[in-house]
Amino acid sequence: MRLRASLLSLCLFAVTADAALAAGPYAFVTGRRDPRIYAIDLSAALKPANNNTDKAIISRNLVGPRRLDGMILGDPANIVLSQDGKTAFVMNHHGQVSNSEFLQHGGRASVSIMDVKKMLQKSSDNSDAAVEKVIDGGWFGGVGVLPLNNPNLLLTSASEGWLSEDGSNRITIIDPKTGAFVGQIQMPMKGAGTKQLRPDCPDVDVPFKGGPPPANVYLAPSKQFGCWPDPESLAVGKGSDGKQYLFSGNAGTEDVSVMDLGRALKGEPVVEVAPRIPVQTGPFGIAASPNGKLIAVTARETNLEDDNEGNTISIIDVDLAREGKPGAEAARVQIGTDDPKGLARPFAVAWTPDGKQIVVANFRSNNVSIVDVEMALAKKPGAEVARIPLVRSDKDPARPKGIAITADGHYAVVAGGNNTIKKSATDMTGTAFVIDLQKKALAATVTGVGIDPYGVAILDKAGK
Repeated sequence: MRLRASLLSLCLFAVTADAALAAGPYAFVTGRRDPRIYAIDLSAALKPANNNTDKAIISRNLVGPRRLDGMILGDPANIVLSQDGKTAFVMNHHGQVSNSEFLQHGGRASVSIMDVKKMLQKSSDNSDAAVEKVIDGGWFGGVGVLPLNNPNLLLTSASEGWLSEDGSNRITIIDPKTGAFVGQIQMPMKGAGTKQLRPDCPDVDVPFKGGPPPANVYLAPSKQFGCWPDPESLAVGKGSDGKQYLFSGNAGTEDVSVMDLGRALKGEPVVEVAPRIPVQTGPFGIAASPNGKLIAVTARETNLEDDNEGNTISIIDVDLAREGKPGAEAARVQIGTDDPKGLARPFAVAWTPDGKQIVVANFRSNNVSIVDVEMALAKKPGAEVARIPLVRSDKDPARPKGIAITADGHYAVVAGGNNTIKKSATDMTGTAFVIDLQKKALAATVTGVGIDPYGVAILDKAGK
């Protein structure tokens, strides 16, 4: 009887603890080299007593089952939520690996599909209770993960080849219910509209026949880069013709592709409809405006040489891009630094809900930029209307990466911190910065958020 009573007390304690959560909003941050998703109560994070602590962390959710020896596995680089906020899709860049053991590029990507309600439960801390399934990501070095609502499908992009940092032209269409491949986009390697940075690229046609050709096994930086597009993040824009267009930022060829999403969903493998749009350097983050008419993309870095990073974002006009007309890059705005040759390494972008501003996380310059869209499109100077420095209490560089904005446009959450996995796999050196966009200032810092955290998603209000 005593044992039964004790077990009942423990169960009641867990239920009570889970029921005590605030209504929201919540941030989900990928721990990256620490393969867990950190669920953060933003209301708790904003309390002065919790600043520069980990007290606002609700739970740390594993992205897959542990290895038999107890090692936690996964490489969560990106996270997005379903439209109803009930499901999280987590892109594991190199799949189910041990980050302290797998230091090579080009691992096979996987996607963890997770129950958001369980991710918010304190009883899920340090467990895989929220994981519904782990499915194949479609190729190697996965980055982009984008859920579609009608039909209910998942788009995933791959930026690498097998055991290399180069060698992808693949975007996969997946049924999240079964994990089955519905189709796979093959981006052209040559021909009208493509750009190759090297004169000696292989003469390869797509779609591939008889299996893919061997990838170039190159690690960045390398002068051998520039034949493969290596698509990174994905965004869907809306044309005035009523069609949806898929945009990818291509780190290998340093441009942006525009694809007919409808044709891809019907099974066509080659669906680029216009010349690619060159940007300053290799892009990474990309996001569509709330109305779908504009696409913002970062110029992160070139893979051709070291210490050659970008300092701009580009704003692309969807209609001009799909029609292949001049001016598709409607604006290019320098951010993060006043020096035209300065290194900012803009990592990710997010739009405010009203579509009037773009918020950019600048990895190298350790700050966040706010860009006025109207000023940028009008080519007015000073379109970067604010630059917010990010500072850690331990004086280490902030190194901001992923970014997401609350539904009311009040706060932005930015993931930050260096990759310190080689020093320690147990010292959680990552942070989550909470920025007040109205005051244009850092409002709070959550510590202990994984190692080298990348992606951020925000749930405005918890469901029942």
